[in-house]
Parts: sequence; C-alpha cells; structure tokens
Amino acid sequence: MKFNAFFISLCLFVSSNSYAVEKNLIRIGVQASGTVDWELAALQDNPDFQLDIQHVANAEAGKIALQAGAVDLIVSDWIWVSRLRATGSDFSFYPYSNTSGALMVAKDSPIQSVKDLKGKRLGIAGGELDKNWLLLQALAGQQQLDLNASVEKVYGAPPLINEQLKQNRVDAALTYWHFAARLEAQGYRQLIDGKGILKGLGIQEEVPSLGYVFRQSWANDHKQAINSFFSASKQAKNQLCTTDAAWEKIIPLTQTDDVPTLAKLRQRYCEGGIEHWGEPEQQGAGRIYTMLRQLTNNQLTGQSENLQPGTFWLVE
Repeated sequence: MKFNAFFISLCLFVSSNSYAVEKNLIRIGVQASGTVDWELAALQDNPDFQLDIQHVANAEAGKIALQAGAVDLIVSDWIWVSRLRATGSDFSFYPYSNTSGALMVAKDSPIQSVKDLKGKRLGIAGGELDKNWLLLQALAGQQQLDLNASVEKVYGAPPLINEQLKQNRVDAALTYWHFAARLEAQGYRQLIDGKGILKGLGIQEEVPSLGYVFRQSWANDHKQAINSFFSASKQAKNQLCTTDAAWEKIIPLTQTDDVPTLAKLRQRYCEGGIEHWGEPEQQGAGRIYTMLRQLTNNQLTGQSENLQPGTFWLVE
C-alpha cells in the first residue's frame, strides 16, 4: 500500500511538472506605459499559456517586431492587417477595444459642431492618414464642408497636441482616447468621438478600432493557448472595470495620481469593451474600409478594393 501511494504521488508530480513545462509561451510586444499594459498586469495565471511581455518604443516598432518574428502578438488595427494580407502575408486580427479618439475643445469654446471648425486651428494627433481625421473629413463633407481646406492643421504627437490646446495655440484637438480623457478631467469638452463620427456616417455597428494581431499560421498551431489568452484578457478588463481593488493595483501604470483623471481614464477605458463581435460588426468594418480607401486614394488601405478574407480571426 505504501509503495502504491508513493508511485501514484510520483506519477502526479511528474505529470503536473510536465504540464507546466508544456505551457505555451506567448511573446507579446506592447508600448511601455500604454493602456494594453493595464490589462496584462491584471491577468490571472493561466494553465494554457505563459506571457513574455516585450516593451517596444512605439506602434511602428511593434509592427516591425511582429513581422520579424521577434514577438507573436501586438495590438494594432485591422486596416493594416488587411493591407498585409493583400500582399500574401497571413496576419489576422481579434478585437481588443472599440475605444477611439475624440475631438476636444475648451469648455467655453464657441465651437459647438463640426461645421464650426471652419477657419479654426485644428490639432491632429497621428498625421494626415489618421483614421479619425479621415473620417471626420468625411463627416464634414456630408455637411458641404471641405475640412481639409478650411482649417489650419497642426500635426503632432498626442502629448504635444494636448499642450497646444492648453496653450490656446489650436482651437480644437483631435486626439487619442486616453489623451482626450485627460483633457476631459481638466474641464475640456468632448465635441464628438470616433463612435459618434461613424454613426454620423451611417455605421451603426460598434466596430473595434484596435485588436490583437498575429500570424494565422502561428494561431492555428496554438489555438488553445491563444483562445485562452483572449478569454483571460476579457476577464482582466472586466475585473478592472468592476472591482476597485483590481483597478487600484494598476494605478501606477496610468502615470497619474489625480483622482478626476483616474476616474475619467477608467470610464473611457471601460467604455471600450467589446460587447458584440460577429458578422454585423465585420460588415461594418468592410464599409469603413471602402470609405477609407476612397478618402485616401488607396494610400491607407493599399490597392485591394475590399477588406481581405481572413483579416478577422474567428474563435472556434
């Protein structure tokens, strides 16, 4: 009996340790101090995967690392994925957030609508091919306003654009969501956000702006691990949005201790949760793709007329 008990214990020990050794490693490239770090910090230990978090300098560095095989996963957008697939690459996208940028003005600004931007100075984060900027132009065009020709444009990195607005060097700022949230906490007013722009353009579905991007071939070889990661990521986001204790642990990553700013960051972050992801949202993405292709004369999307098949990863 003693021998049998010892033998069973030994088998269990070997089995459990073999299982631990076989845990899949997922190398993810994220920007240091970016909001993806919040979610990763809140992830619980998982038997299906082990994360190797590699910090990259910026979004472009992440793309380079993924294409070079230095990481397995980054957060990017589906426009880029479709463009690469059109050239023969096998990258795929799974939604992470539908939070998008926002158009911000001072609380007492006379600007009350997009049409009021005419003749004003507009700060734009992200450059000429920023999707929010392109879609805002399309929305203005529906109101017979050529926004590109009728505003004085100031391009720059999001922190710089925020400062330009604070110093009254621009009259409005179109910036990324977390920078817009910081402005809101300081009394600035949101005129419209990315979701509002899309609704104005007739896109009623909430189409995710950002997602996890990876090689389809790699995902096919690691289905259990990657699907477990997506599930764990969603659970972590839910924890941050529903449990104060979980949120308090990641506050150092927000780089602020200002209570109103923390509250606004949490609110806007949680509004970016993916509630639905299926055929309607993917069809909405296809319509956005067509719109962006026409607006940029293929500069953003590449030459393909349509969103490429396989752009979106389907969890089985």
